[in-house]
Amino acid sequence: MFEGIQNVPRVPELRRRVGFTLAMLAVYRMGVAVPTPGIDGEALSEFFRQAQQTVFTMVNLFSGGALERFSIFALGIMPYISASIILQLMTMVVPYLERLSKEGEQGRRKITQYTRYGTVLLAAVQGFFISLGLEQISSPGGASVVGDPGFAFRLMTMLTLTAGTVFIMWLGEQISERGIGNGISLIIFAGIVASIPSAITSTFEYTRQGELGVLVLLVLGVIMIGTVGIIVFVERGQRRIPVQYAKRVVGRKMMGGQSTHLPLKVNTAGVIPPIFASSLLIFPGTIAQFIDHPIFRGTADLLAPGGLFYNVIYVAAIVFFCYFYTAVTFKPDDVAENMQKYGGFIPGIRPGRRTAEYIDRILTRLTLGGAIYVSVVCVLPTILISQFNVPFFFGGTALLIVVGVAIDTVAQMQSHLIQRSYEGFLKKGKVRGRG
Repeated sequence: MFEGIQNVPRVPELRRRVGFTLAMLAVYRMGVAVPTPGIDGEALSEFFRQAQQTVFTMVNLFSGGALERFSIFALGIMPYISASIILQLMTMVVPYLERLSKEGEQGRRKITQYTRYGTVLLAAVQGFFISLGLEQISSPGGASVVGDPGFAFRLMTMLTLTAGTVFIMWLGEQISERGIGNGISLIIFAGIVASIPSAITSTFEYTRQGELGVLVLLVLGVIMIGTVGIIVFVERGQRRIPVQYAKRVVGRKMMGGQSTHLPLKVNTAGVIPPIFASSLLIFPGTIAQFIDHPIFRGTADLLAPGGLFYNVIYVAAIVFFCYFYTAVTFKPDDVAENMQKYGGFIPGIRPGRRTAEYIDRILTRLTLGGAIYVSVVCVLPTILISQFNVPFFFGGTALLIVVGVAIDTVAQMQSHLIQRSYEGFLKKGKVRGRG
């Protein structure tokens, strides 16, 4: 695979796409360093040091450290993901949105436009509540985080954070359209990867100070390597349904008659379920952290990452979104209809409705296995590692997102190279599915 990646620059279009993607990610990382006006950075950093292993840790992880610095990108891409979830759920219950989803490209563009409006609304609401909460926060040393609280600060913070989220949304769309890979996933990927150096440094510092034993560090390393291996193994796994195409005469030529297969991935939804689940849990947890009220404080404690209640809700949300996103992206009825249209059939299964039911039954079982796998990878390492009080980066959710996005991006590079009959990527670097 690495031999093929080294030859990527030889394909002009792919070189431009990769370069554009890297440039957009660089712009995003530069924006993370731009602070929001009116905030005492040192007091806020001191507050975050005291708020380890809370919902802030996860928000800060997905924003690539933007929340800890309280930069213009502090909200990250989560409002956009939350808006996408809401629109997709509404598509299943609102007839107008359901009709739009079936109108092809034009309908998808309309739904995307509504998603953007929803992103602006959610970002504005989150920004306003965060500005209220910041006025109540003081560092452990007693320094106020906000130098000049009041309506002007709240409005400025709300507008700044909303504009930052909208800009990140635009960057993600540009990467998806003109770059390589899924833009939104790559932005989250970049934020997590940017945390690697500090996480490694913190871990070794714990070891040097004696807070983390060498043996425990080795065990954690084995857990990480094993988790990565499991992710790669399952993400490349497929269930191949045999498909036979009948011979038919088209003009003077005999067409069809070949045997092929319909590949169904074990984890059809990819990294989307944990991202969706995290964003849903982050939204109420973040607001609750900034409101000084017993009910909200209790909510924040319940939604703290690593807690029993959080893990139960997180697993339930992952399972739901695995089935939900699979149902949205893969429709057995359409597959069966297209198969029948071109004379294809599954041996032993009648074409049409019976074929759709057969595919749906297999897909349902595969999705259950995929949901269990994603839940175990995301929750179990986090539970084990939280017992040793190491940086949150080493949790399974981060590893799943990093490895999954990397596999998908390399697969897209491979597709571009295959289209141009470029052999350098096909010898040893092909990402093959397993039967």
